[in-house]
Parts: sequence; structure tokens; C-alpha cells
Amino acid sequence: MTDRRDAVLRLWGRLLYERQGEPLAWAEAVLQATGRPPTAVTAAMSGRLDALADSPPDHAWLLFRTVAKLAANLRGDGHYDADVGTRIGPLALRLGELEPRLTGPLGDALGHLPDGPASLVTVHAAELSRNRTIRLRAIDALLEWAELGHPQALAALSEVASDHRTQDVTVWTKALNRIVLFGDASVEPGLLRALADTGHRGVRWSALACAELGFRRAVPLITALLEHPDPMVREGACEALGLLEEHAAVPALTARLNDETDWVRSRAALALSQIGGDQALAALWQAMIERRNPKASHLASAIAAFGPPVVDDLIALTTDPDPDLRALACRALGSTADDRALPALGRLAAHDLARTTLGGLVATAAKQGLRTAHRIRARTTST
Repeated sequence: MTDRRDAVLRLWGRLLYERQGEPLAWAEAVLQATGRPPTAVTAAMSGRLDALADSPPDHAWLLFRTVAKLAANLRGDGHYDADVGTRIGPLALRLGELEPRLTGPLGDALGHLPDGPASLVTVHAAELSRNRTIRLRAIDALLEWAELGHPQALAALSEVASDHRTQDVTVWTKALNRIVLFGDASVEPGLLRALADTGHRGVRWSALACAELGFRRAVPLITALLEHPDPMVREGACEALGLLEEHAAVPALTARLNDETDWVRSRAALALSQIGGDQALAALWQAMIERRNPKASHLASAIAAFGPPVVDDLIALTTDPDPDLRALACRALGSTADDRALPALGRLAAHDLARTTLGGLVATAAKQGLRTAHRIRARTTST
């Protein structure tokens, strides 16, 4: 059995168990379905595994012993033994193959026909139309199957992503959070339709999903979301445009550097650093110089991401009369970890006792910059 098949069967076994409202009754039903005598079932359910030692082995014996051990654990401490429980589904499948007469009883006992994982994935897909509790359980299960590349799970998830109008918003966002597992060109029309529905509570995730999959036709719709009244949506739009590295969005992202919500401002700065280019750098630099605010560390970090080309200008900024700007320059220089930055940081750490608007010392910011630089350099050296 390949590692992947083994993982698929283990997941199947675990999910079979987790679906049971009465796990002890479920275990007893599986025991009975193996065709063992009632006395053996009674002994197993009472935890007397030693009474089973002399039973003659056959194809049903391994399944019987496995379920008996699970029942004993459940009756003892009430905990599910994952190592034991994950084997029930695969063992039942194998037994049904070896002894076809037991296929029907085992199917009834397990809760569905024991014809392998595909049947349970089909059940999960159907449960997406049930009540909310069942829907959430089903989407989680389908995502686990998708991690193992199960084709039916991938198809079911693609169907979820293709029409937001028919989906519970939590189910929708859970699926879109893992869009890279299953997304392809087939989901693009549905995601664009969802993106245009700006009143939908999942529109933020629609934008991010389009960005993850590189759907550039979504750029105008995502850019429009930068004006959305919900700051979470604006923040998501910034993130999406950064992922897409969309240069045409630089002016709109620049406007978000003045957003009323601090974490939208931070995300806009990060997006501009991801996009790169002279226009994005100029926007970040101008915002940092004009703001003259020690809380603008997100701007310093974004500028630092441009690397060596910005180091000389940052060093020059360490001589600015404004202590807030000197402190921001220190933070940015530390993040570059550039050799040229170290003398300037050392000088300010030793001598600059001026205080920023918030009351902190420029020297403290310089020391923090030095620590950051040394930490980055050490990490780089070790790799």
C-alpha cells in the first residue's frame, strides 16, 4: 500500500468514527457485523479481551480485535484512540472484499456501504445542503480529503467555489481559505461574480482567492474594493493587490496609506512593497516624510523591503533634525541588515538621546535596529 493510499484509508477510518453519535453502540454493531458469536461480542464490549485469546483467527478476526480495543478504550477513559480508530474503516473494507457475504452487514454497521473512501466523500458533498452544523463538518472533511488529492473532494470544493449564492458564507470562506488545494480556471467565473457582489459578507475572501490563483481579470473589481465601507474588505483588497503585484493599483493603494484604520494603512504599505518599483517607493517615502510620526513603523518596514537601493537615503535620514524621522530610519535600516547601515546605527545608539513624539529615545530605536540587523545576518549565515 502506498503512503498516499494509507493516508487516505486512515482518514476514512477516523471520519467514520467521528460521524458516530453513539460510538460504543457503533463499535458493538461493527463487532456483530463480523459474524462472531454473541458470546464473543459480549466479552469484547465488557472489556474482557483476554477471553478472546483462544478464538480461532480468520479474516474477520483482526477487525474484531481492533474494534474491541477501541470499545475498551472508550469504556475506560472515554478517549478515542486515533491509532486504533483509523484502522476500522480500512479493515472493514478489506474484510468486505475477502468475504462478500459480510459486505451488507458491515455497510449497515459502519453507516454507509464499506466500498472505500469515495462513498464517504460523496456523503460529505451531499451534506453541504444539510443544516449548518452538518455543513461545517462536511466542508472540513472535504478539505482534509482535498489535502490528499481525492478527486471527488476536489470536484465538490470547486462546485462550492463556483457559486457563492448557494453557499453558507462560513462554508464559502472555509473553502476559499484553501483555494490553492483545488482552484483552477473553472472557478474563475464564479469568483468574479462573487467579487462583483460587494454586499456579500465573503467578498474579502473572493478577492484573496482570485489573487491566490492569479486571476488578473479580477484586478479592477479588487481595486474598487479599496473604497469599500468595511475596513476588513479594504484590508483584504490591499493584500490581494500585493499578491498580484499589480502596478496599476499603486495610485489607489497610495491613497490607502491615509486610511482611517491603522491595519488597512499597514496592509497598503506592505502591498506597495510587494509590488515594488519607483512609483511605489516614492509613495511610501513621501508618506513617511510627511507623516513624521513614530507610529509609522509600517512605512519604515515597507521601505526597507526595497533593499540595498534605499540604504543610502535612509542613512542620510539619520541626520535629519526630526527625531521621529531618525527613529524611523533606524527601524528601516535594521530591517535591511545592510553592512552600510551598521556604523550609522552604532553612532545613534551611543549618542542620540533625543526623544520622539511618543517619548522614546532615538538611541533605543537604533539599538533595536542593530539587534534586528544582527538577528537577520545570523539567520542568513546559518542557512
